[in-house]
Amino acid sequence: MAIKLNKAFNDLPFLPPKQSLVETIAILKQESKSAVALAELKGLTNTLPNPNILINAVILKEAQASSGIENVITTQDKLYQALYTKSAKPDVATKEVLRYRQALLMGTLLIKEKGFLNTNGIISIQNEL
Repeated sequence: MAIKLNKAFNDLPFLPPKQSLVETIAILKQESKSAVALAELKGLTNTLPNPNILINAVILKEAQASSGIENVITTQDKLYQALYTKSAKPDVATKEVLRYRQALLMGTLLIKEKGFLNTNGIISIQNEL
């Protein structure tokens, strides 16, 4: 079956994909390299005076990128100004991205506390948004 990228509603294969399509040698090799890189990053993060700076930067970038999909556009400069400058009045898009960031942090905290994410946790995250 050929998938036509410029045509909607192709006859796509059912999910989940066959294991033989997912667990290829190339993917498994990359998985191993990624695990090593993440372990190195975790080790280096602990050498930072404040590891939360790195974590916050990643979460903020994710919030910005995910919001951009919904056509909520802001810049990293506006986000950091809104976070770290008390006199800055953020625009609507920046406020929305910051709420998304807060919801991500809330979800992470809920998972750390309970070890899982339940329906009540998802509702709490949605309320934050």
